[in-house]
Amino acid sequence: MGQAEANTHGGGARRGGAGRFFIRGLGVVLPSVLTLWILVTAFRFIDSNIAGPINAGLRLVVAAGAETAGVVAFVPTEPEIAAEQERAQRLRLDASREAAVWRATRSSVDAWWAARWYLDLAGLALALVAVYILGRLVGGFLGRKLLAAFEAGMLAVPGIRSVYPALKQVVEFLFGSENKKLNFSRVVMIEYPRPGLWQMGLVTGDAPPQVAEACGDCISVFIPNSPAPFSGWTVTVPRGDVRELQMTVDEALRYLVSAGVVVPKDGSRPSRGRS
Repeated sequence: MGQAEANTHGGGARRGGAGRFFIRGLGVVLPSVLTLWILVTAFRFIDSNIAGPINAGLRLVVAAGAETAGVVAFVPTEPEIAAEQERAQRLRLDASREAAVWRATRSSVDAWWAARWYLDLAGLALALVAVYILGRLVGGFLGRKLLAAFEAGMLAVPGIRSVYPALKQVVEFLFGSENKKLNFSRVVMIEYPRPGLWQMGLVTGDAPPQVAEACGDCISVFIPNSPAPFSGWTVTVPRGDVRELQMTVDEALRYLVSAGVVVPKDGSRPSRGRS
């Protein structure tokens, strides 16, 4: 009986150890897999929704130029024109000779384009160039005015105005210029929302003079949400009631995004009243 019980406990320990090893393996594999998945998904989105339409437009331009210039490689033969007219009649499309020549030319151009995979990179390259030019234009006075008018039109649509501002804040937080990003100076801990409960916050600066006149010497602290620190709220805290952490802003954000799982390796005890 004792031997059977020992075997049972031994088997349970091995199963528990196997489970820990499996979870440890997931911890090693998942970050790389998720990173690759995000990159592949982003590439597919850009390729299908931005580069794809650009490439389709380029094929139309090539087909129009080939038909106008009479490029021999794309000029359809009489049997191809007749087959296209027959197909148009079956599908109840325009079966005229001109329309059949145009559709046959487009088919030849599409086949020629498909045989050269590297031509699809043209759409991606043009998309990158367009985004770069747009960024340059928005930096000017006229570009900012046009962007403001565009955003005003977007916010006038009921369904979009409830989503667009939040998405814009997230994008500006991640990719915005330094003057548009939230400039956090240091990481602190404050007792909030009541004494005994501590919240991690990011100092954004001294309180405005109007607040200082009413509340004394205070600082403004942004309290990020966890695990989505792109949103949160701002509180005004007396300077002597904060505990500054020897932690960078990046480390604090990783800590909040991971819900406290990712802990900075090197840290020292916080000091009180040094903000």
